[in-house]
Amino acid sequence: MESEHICKLLLDFAADWEFWLDPSGACRYVSPACERITGYRPDEFMDDSGLLRRIIHPDDRNIVEGHLTDALANREGVCPIDFRITTRTGEVRWISHHCQPVYDGAGTFLGRRGSNRDITDRMAAQEENRRLGGLMERLVRVVQELSRARSLDEITAVVRTAARELVNADGATFVLRENGNCFYADEDAIAPLWKGLRFPLERCISGWVMLNRQAAVIEDIYQDQRIPVEAYQPTFVQSLAMVPIRGEDPIGAIGTYWARRHRPSDQEISVIQALADTTSVAMENVRVYADLEQRVRERTEALETANRELEAFGFSVSHDLRGPLRRLDGYSRILYEDYADRLEGEGRDILVRMIRLATRMEQLIDDLLRFSRSVKGEVVREAVNLSRLARSIARELSDGEPGRTVEFIIADGLTAEGDPGLLRAALENLMRNAWKYTVPKENAVIEFGRCEGEGERFYFIRDNGVGFDMALKDKLFEPFERLHDARAFEGTGIGLATVKRIIDRHGGRIWAEGTPGAGATFYFTLPEPGGES
Repeated sequence: MESEHICKLLLDFAADWEFWLDPSGACRYVSPACERITGYRPDEFMDDSGLLRRIIHPDDRNIVEGHLTDALANREGVCPIDFRITTRTGEVRWISHHCQPVYDGAGTFLGRRGSNRDITDRMAAQEENRRLGGLMERLVRVVQELSRARSLDEITAVVRTAARELVNADGATFVLRENGNCFYADEDAIAPLWKGLRFPLERCISGWVMLNRQAAVIEDIYQDQRIPVEAYQPTFVQSLAMVPIRGEDPIGAIGTYWARRHRPSDQEISVIQALADTTSVAMENVRVYADLEQRVRERTEALETANRELEAFGFSVSHDLRGPLRRLDGYSRILYEDYADRLEGEGRDILVRMIRLATRMEQLIDDLLRFSRSVKGEVVREAVNLSRLARSIARELSDGEPGRTVEFIIADGLTAEGDPGLLRAALENLMRNAWKYTVPKENAVIEFGRCEGEGERFYFIRDNGVGFDMALKDKLFEPFERLHDARAFEGTGIGLATVKRIIDRHGGRIWAEGTPGAGATFYFTLPEPGGES
């Protein structure tokens, strides 16, 4: 009996609500802690066996009833369960329940001993953590949406909805600072009353927030001197919270409203302030984006003007210069054909030079016009058989100088995606370049193929001609730059510059390798049909 007295003494002073149900389900013992947790005294549970079941929250009653039935029937093991109760005062509290079977020394089942712990605070903390987790997820999505905004209208559309959702408010407002006024740029809930209106900074709470660079939290708007009550009387607003957009020099404010008396928590204010800070960044991004767009427009207009001037220059070259040049060439040839025998040796040489210079000048004009056309106009995108183009160019080169013997090695099945006309011009320039610089070679070879390196495919045109010094490779693709004596190899220095412009316009790149006396290789990349460059 002394052990029972000691056990009861311990249970009476336990912080948890301890009890003992006999095999019929009646309470045989209830610890005093039950009154602190439920509001009911131990004797009330002892005298009324149904009280325990009646205080179970209606939504949990079936679960607990099933548990108690199973627990009394099951004479082994510990049975844990969490449920809610309604206290004498009507408060809902969470209980963590554990019970286990009790036997006497002879092994007779005496019922189940139970222990109920009040876990209301723990469950509230878990619920708050879940709520904050959801809040942070929503805030992250809002930040992502604002980062994609490209106009003030897009920003206001995101903010007015997000501000209301983030703190479960009944309405939200987006206010901008504008020439000493508060401009109510957007509203969610009371748009017909305030949206688009302007008020002096000194006459509204959003102005106070901007002028004082701090948040305003007002539980009852009719008890705060900062609120112009007459403006709020037609609205449902009872409580509000307003935060500045940008702390140092506010450019606006974000407000949230409640139709009931409500004091937002510090966490809610922090969330709205985080939204306002992100909004400030988004607005700055929009300003920068607008400036960039304006600069792009200006640069585009300048480029279009330059292109038009270049085109006009091209026409001028074609019509104003080509005509007199051809007449000069024609007169020089007539002079040579009809009067060459009357000229002395030096005079005849000068005339020949004049004819050659006129021819070279006409070639330069043609190259300049071709270069001009390579940098303007739309690039057509279609599959181009480069192997076929290369064979066609090779035949033209051989037919043009039947006295030369050059071996062409052209790989089969080389295709790319691009403009057929421009790609033909690029290949023709490269192959003519190889043709020209293999003149001194008895066994000239020009090869067109494709290879791979570092995960990339690229095309090449290789020759065994005179080559070039790699120290001068940066000059190869510059207009009018020549690496060889013009007296030995004719040309204008425009061809490779034209090739580079064409490859650039297709999103590719071009480079070259060479060795004096051992030839040169030009490599370039192009988009493949249906793929990337």
